[in-house]
Amino acid sequence: MTRILALAAAASLSASMVTAGGIERTAQSVGVLFEQDRYVEFTFGAASPDVNGIGTAAIGGGTSGDLARSYLQFGAAFKADINETWSYAVIYDQPFGADTAYPLDQAYFARGAEAEFESHALTGILRYKFPSNFSVHAGLRVQSIEASATIPFVGNYSVQGDRKLGLGYLLGVAYEVPEIALRVALTYTSAIDYDVDTVENSPLGVGNRSVTEVTTPQSINLEFQTGIAEDTLLFGGVRWVEWSDFDISPADYTSPFLANSPLLSYENDYITYTIGVGRRLNDTWSVAGALSYEKGDSGFVTNLGPTDGLLSVGLSAVYRQDNMTITTGIRYIDIGNAQTRAGAAAPAGVFEDNHAVAFGVKVGYAF
Repeated sequence: MTRILALAAAASLSASMVTAGGIERTAQSVGVLFEQDRYVEFTFGAASPDVNGIGTAAIGGGTSGDLARSYLQFGAAFKADINETWSYAVIYDQPFGADTAYPLDQAYFARGAEAEFESHALTGILRYKFPSNFSVHAGLRVQSIEASATIPFVGNYSVQGDRKLGLGYLLGVAYEVPEIALRVALTYTSAIDYDVDTVENSPLGVGNRSVTEVTTPQSINLEFQTGIAEDTLLFGGVRWVEWSDFDISPADYTSPFLANSPLLSYENDYITYTIGVGRRLNDTWSVAGALSYEKGDSGFVTNLGPTDGLLSVGLSAVYRQDNMTITTGIRYIDIGNAQTRAGAAAPAGVFEDNHAVAFGVKVGYAF
């Protein structure tokens, strides 16, 4: 019972991060570490955001059209025990991403602007269980990033950043009481620094080469679950990410002779709260529901990421047959309102009443 409920809870919890602060697309959870025996899982997700805005009089008005492209997410994980004390896990995910494209057929000042950010990460984690109910875990994270952008309204500017690898780490502690399905896990994941080889095209020059420093942010994850009644599980989490330290500032773009501002940055950090309930229906089926909230920072955001905060609801179901489980989840996200800045024009655009729908499937097998 505990395991199948935990799978439903994990589905709702992870689905909450399909759209989150900054350009985050996964919660970087270590939940797979607590699976029993040897366990492997594969995940697939799809998200369809709808983000529209209206220009202010300062930049000539006009509607932006839907600028957020739909995207797919893939992930995989493997966990195994070395002995009764030691275990390990290997996790692949796509933690950060962005895919923005302003339609050309609109009167909005940013029409034709595009931006892409892609990441892949492989994390290896080792866990040690003490004779008490405590355990500690630590690991290394190898992550790659690649980014590009085209900004026609800033002197037909474009930039391409080469793919770069970076290395980070994570540290954590957990407390468990299996008899009541209680588990609390706290994990710190470090920032990862990159020196990205960059090529820019603008009125300042074509093919100008430089190195752009990029840091994907550090974070802290608190994940919990506990039984509250027979066949019923309460679960949730709190995730803090230091997005105020994230900044993409190519040399030419940030020059006083061009945009004189970062290409992409955030003024404040983000904290995402999730709470949910899972319920076992029978030996085959379990269901769960979860709510998530992320407060917007109320500052101006860049035109390449005009969202701020969220409120969402997610539902998931788990089907179990022998050692295999199939988990499905769907989530509706009410995307927070945002205002953008364009040079001295602030606000330049107002983005309200936007939303996203996300769907995910996870197949797990214990052996």
